[in-house]
Amino acid sequence: MKTQQQNRSQAAGFVLVELWCVLLVIMVLIALLLPAVQQAREAARANMCKNNLMQLGIALQNYRMAHRVFPPGTINPQGPILNQPAGYHVSWVLQILPLLDERAAFLSYDFMKGVYDPVNSDTANYMLQCFICPSSPTGGYNYAGCQHDVEAPIDSDNQGVFYLNSSIREKDLKDGRSYTIFMGETSDGGLLSWISGTSSTLRNMGTKINQSTSTRLSPRVAYPYGNASGFQFKNDPLSAGYEGEEDSNTEGNPEGIRQKKELTPEEKKALLYVGGFSSYHAEGAHFSFGDASVRYISQKTDYQVLKRLANRQDGNLVGEF
Repeated sequence: MKTQQQNRSQAAGFVLVELWCVLLVIMVLIALLLPAVQQAREAARANMCKNNLMQLGIALQNYRMAHRVFPPGTINPQGPILNQPAGYHVSWVLQILPLLDERAAFLSYDFMKGVYDPVNSDTANYMLQCFICPSSPTGGYNYAGCQHDVEAPIDSDNQGVFYLNSSIREKDLKDGRSYTIFMGETSDGGLLSWISGTSSTLRNMGTKINQSTSTRLSPRVAYPYGNASGFQFKNDPLSAGYEGEEDSNTEGNPEGIRQKKELTPEEKKALLYVGGFSSYHAEGAHFSFGDASVRYISQKTDYQVLKRLANRQDGNLVGEF
């Protein structure tokens, strides 16, 4: 006959087993539900990213209606553009600020000075929320205008919509607005701020979507005389030595352009590199087209199709994508 103590021990054993069973069921439910919750959150972030590009696309269309041309990809006295903090380098983003309900940021910028002049540091450091993808773990800037259909320096002969001193009209989009990429995502943009018309705000279709490359220099190598962010100003002792136009206040030579420095061929090649589009989303990226529509394009899309979409006037049929 079982004693009272034995009965108590047996009951306690049953309670412990039941507790472990309950915990096991809870863990299984969590394991099943967690991926679904994460997918739902990413879907929400991707939708916000799409809305950001739509907002930028609508602003570009409003700019065109007001000025009859789309804004220049970058404004500078000469090219090609070196991706370093030396030059006038006014970006296309800066020019559409009033149409993004960012008039205060627009008025804070002094267009008589260069992008890297200290008088424009407040604007450069302003966080432009619509230029940040919610999926970005770094909180950096994640959108760029399409400059060319192949990898090439930012210059006045590019075949994209936004390039050096460009002034593209609607009739210049020979392939049609719905078949011309205006903007896309980038996961490594904004090294020189969103006001800089360099690879910070311009990219090309020289690589497939999300294709990594070793050509791009790290900020420390690309901006050897800059600070950790790569952003420097004219009166900063670290900013001396950049290759560029002479630093003077003469007419036609905006302030903020520093002394010349000879670069090795390898350094110059690296600083001329622009790079392609990429994102923090799975297997693709969002792109904005000339009709202000936004589409998610898979990284598995035929590369020739992508190049045709990036060229505003190649005249080639695109087909499905």
